Amino acid sequence: MTQSALPGGDYRLGDLTVPRFGYGAMQLAGPGVFGPPKDRACAVEVLRTAVELGIRHIDTADFYGPHVTNEIIREALAPYPQDLHLVTKVGARRDEQGGWPHARTPAELVEQVHDNLRRLGLEALDVVNLRVGGFDAAEPGSIAEQFGALAELREQGLIRHLGLSTVNAEQLAEAQQIAPVVCVQNFYNIANRRDEALVRSTAQQGIAFVPYFPLGGFSPLQSETLDKVAARLEATPLAVSLAWLLHHSPNLLLIPGTSSARHLRENIAGAALELPADAVTELDAVAVTA
Repeated sequence: MTQSALPGGDYRLGDLTVPRFGYGAMQLAGPGVFGPPKDRACAVEVLRTAVELGIRHIDTADFYGPHVTNEIIREALAPYPQDLHLVTKVGARRDEQGGWPHARTPAELVEQVHDNLRRLGLEALDVVNLRVGGFDAAEPGSIAEQFGALAELREQGLIRHLGLSTVNAEQLAEAQQIAPVVCVQNFYNIANRRDEALVRSTAQQGIAFVPYFPLGGFSPLQSETLDKVAARLEATPLAVSLAWLLHHSPNLLLIPGTSSARHLRENIAGAALELPADAVTELDAVAVTA
């Protein structure tokens, strides 16, 4: 399968071109995204399969594991294909209990960028997202100091492009006054569309919107309408959810995660599902906005 064969076509992240179907590497770590995977060879296989199938956008973070996911990516894929783009994020760390405390001082962010560079074996990171909010929603407040620290690393050539994660429209606008933003990565899926206005705004600006937990994350999607549409189309609810995202807005980039090469292939096939107009109308009405 070539790059163009992936569902959804391509999109631009600054001067980078990626298929709209990518891969989120979070599940390559152990349970709770903490510690090593049960089967490291299987994790390596998933990554190599992703690249073989044409995926050129892999989302990661050095606090997955911590460090585990980036180390597996390097083991599996280095030396990296020239057109493979690794997108990482900074702004959090892991504590000994597996928690996700914030780590957002300029010094911490600089350290995290260098940690990502070292463990991935790169001289520059294609995209670095500043993680700002909590687990699934933005937290109000200025991000100028934090984003400014990353912008300085961009000027130094250690980062090519900058993005944001778990932010609101005001924080995006504030960041854009400091440096260009090529992507926003927020919690969003067919049943959770609190960021619908932000999806539309970023689409108008040519900014990618990358939903994390596009399949519901730790709480699988629950919708009677979704189930009925999937049954009528003889597809799974997850396939319909992925296909709906690609249909919904041209700037939505998918990064569904899995620790199984078989599930990866199923996700790609599911996203390629053609949705008839009546199904889209029904699915558009499935939303929890608060």
